[in-house]
Amino acid sequence: MTSIRIKTATKWLFFASLFLAGSACSDFLAESDKSNFTTDNYFTKPEHATSAINAIYDNLKNTTGGGFNGAPWMMLEFATGLANTELGQAVNSLYVRNLTNTSDNEYSRVYWVSCYKGIANANLAIARIPAIAMDEVARKKALGEARFLRAYYYYNLVQLFGKVPLILEPIDLNSPTLYPGQSDEESIYKQIVDDLSVAESSGLPFLDASGRVSTGAAKSLLASVYLTMAGYPLQKGAEYHKKAADKANEVISSNQYSLFTTYDDLHNPAKKNIGENIFMVQFTANIQPSGWQTSIIPYNQGISAYSDETGAIFAQKEFVESYETGDLRAQEKQFYYRSYTLSNDRSKTIDLGGYYIYKHFDTQAHLTTTSSDLNWPLYRFAEVLLIYAEAANEVSGPTTAAYEAVNKIRRRAKLPDLAGLTKEQLRESIWRERWYELSFENKTWFDMARLRKAFNESTRTFDDFVGHKFSYGPVLKERELLFPIPTAEIRNNTKLQQNKGY
Repeated sequence: MTSIRIKTATKWLFFASLFLAGSACSDFLAESDKSNFTTDNYFTKPEHATSAINAIYDNLKNTTGGGFNGAPWMMLEFATGLANTELGQAVNSLYVRNLTNTSDNEYSRVYWVSCYKGIANANLAIARIPAIAMDEVARKKALGEARFLRAYYYYNLVQLFGKVPLILEPIDLNSPTLYPGQSDEESIYKQIVDDLSVAESSGLPFLDASGRVSTGAAKSLLASVYLTMAGYPLQKGAEYHKKAADKANEVISSNQYSLFTTYDDLHNPAKKNIGENIFMVQFTANIQPSGWQTSIIPYNQGISAYSDETGAIFAQKEFVESYETGDLRAQEKQFYYRSYTLSNDRSKTIDLGGYYIYKHFDTQAHLTTTSSDLNWPLYRFAEVLLIYAEAANEVSGPTTAAYEAVNKIRRRAKLPDLAGLTKEQLRESIWRERWYELSFENKTWFDMARLRKAFNESTRTFDDFVGHKFSYGPVLKERELLFPIPTAEIRNNTKLQQNKGY
């Protein structure tokens, strides 16, 4: 397919859909004109529906990765003030970490473009699959997957950038909405909920060990969305806390998911898409391996079979040492690691001098293969339990069920059960569990934005977001409640207004 390079991500909304031609099934080899696929003549077979849906998944991968220039996923970790780096050349990481970020940051651009390319492919699938002659059950499931993924991409966009274009139809170069204006957050969240409600009732299996969208994933994402809608910026409060609690409880009471008994299973390739893992970004060693392994190991200390050891991201010392005494998660080779053997002599162990991220560490890849089979977690059962605990406490105060949900997390961490707390005390205890349990999974900054709170590692309490001082100096301002819309988008679409402070 002819390569087309376009600066604006809005134009990508059309051209991303041409990716479908590249993912066509083998049946196309029998067609008389193999080069003349268009969005008008492509959607004719059930196999085309499958390839169209597969194309939407593909954009989930784009923000993960690593290397000497860092990776977009790190943006959400450095923005919390809880991450550190040894990689001085990764300036995009440093701008975010030091709160000197600008709209030229490549990380923001990748999030924007990846999400809108995924949305473009979802819009195309939603518009065209209904006309394909195919089994109705399969059609409904395919459209459910498309609606889930569109909702997920919009959920990222609205949390990261606030008001963004809401595009629900395929676009080409002649479309009047080629350069769309921004929609308010209320409208975007309404669409997200509508899409997830369709996905939830589309007949998908409750769980899917292949890694595709499931009913459990739709309910889990919807619970997260309701919890966010209860907080900032919409502040819908009690009604949406109840919606979040009810939806999370549907996942819990299904008995389809459970916490792993060991934290090792969080980064065991054999446990992908099962047990605690509700929805993940899919990778496969030696075919399309995950790319962040070289980023979560220390800079050039010779512990890995990988030749690149970048030290791109590790945990801030003050954060790890703020974990409660006896918390298993903070102990060696649970969520973090401070020592490892040398690649040229595995009988020798060295102190690495910092707390590196173990929950995403692929042992086999580092020891021998240099090709990681790990998936990236998007939603796991631990988060659903914490959503329920937080939302239920906001609705009814400390209840037996709310305590049980958060205490399941604490028991695995070898911590005593919470009990006898006021509503306010339990609220902050649940927040702490979210910070500790979901660390370095791209969750914490979203919590900071919806709560307008930041974790103070020295006091183990929560400060107001604006005015919170990171342990290494920078102070959060109101502008950090959103990320900047990429410069290229503002330049090429004059209808877009930049977020305040950038």
